[in-house]
Amino acid sequence: MRPLTDAAARVLRHPGAFALAVLRGFRANQGLLLAGAVAYYALLSMVPLLILVVIGALRLFDEARLFATLAEYLEFVVPGQSAAFVEGLRAFLVDRDVVGGILLVTMLFFSSLAFTVLENAMSVIFFHRVEIKRRHFLVSALMPYLFMLFLAIGFLVVTVVSGLLRTMSVRNVTLLGMSLSLSPVAGFMLYLVGVLGEVLLLTAIYLVMPVGRLSVRHALIGGVTATVLWEVTRHLLVWYFDTISQIHVVYGALTTAIAVLLSAEIGAIILLLGAQVIAEYERIGREPLGAAPEPMRTA
Repeated sequence: MRPLTDAAARVLRHPGAFALAVLRGFRANQGLLLAGAVAYYALLSMVPLLILVVIGALRLFDEARLFATLAEYLEFVVPGQSAAFVEGLRAFLVDRDVVGGILLVTMLFFSSLAFTVLENAMSVIFFHRVEIKRRHFLVSALMPYLFMLFLAIGFLVVTVVSGLLRTMSVRNVTLLGMSLSLSPVAGFMLYLVGVLGEVLLLTAIYLVMPVGRLSVRHALIGGVTATVLWEVTRHLLVWYFDTISQIHVVYGALTTAIAVLLSAEIGAIILLLGAQVIAEYERIGREPLGAAPEPMRTA
């Protein structure tokens, strides 16, 4: 077994001090304000991005299978609201023949906005990297579209895997003379595929978005941290919306929009917190663990 690095050993010896340093750094970087911007543009980008992915995927998969997979894994992004998204996409696809060149370019543009804003937010959190090296503007311009291609390929792979698991769920196996359903195993595997995809996506974001070369290990630390935080929060949100929430009484017809906005805001906070974990982990050894962060200042 490989020995722990000095940074990992320090974190394990003082987990509370490290967590406090992350929260202080997040506050000094105006993390809530950055998360609000990321959440807003993520919502603006999500629908056109999903439309583009679905239009492309329909050439390879039948509509029922595609939307079943989409509803399953949208729960990882918008807890409790995936059905509304799927119905909206179904309504759009009824008139998909009217999608012309101008609308296609417009959707591509709006789909890329979230990645651009996220890159700027990462630049604030990883400011010590931006000071050393800046990214060429062409790389920043092309990155959102490369990420969209990456997401589309990932969704196609997940659709194939989930289709195989659904096929397995309707089968039985005979063990010691007893017929056992594979449905519970298939359900667990579907959830595991979603969580694994979550870790890989977040790790890829942390690996690519910050300026300069980030180690895979550091990106994975942020990806796992953000995934654990989001999975706990996501299940709490689903429980809250299903049990004690009175959001439909207050907002009426706007309930879905408000619930999605709340989920996006919390998700953006967790995403940037994961980045802050990586940034603080990088600083270990160069600065004292409990050193007060330098707050952002405008000129």
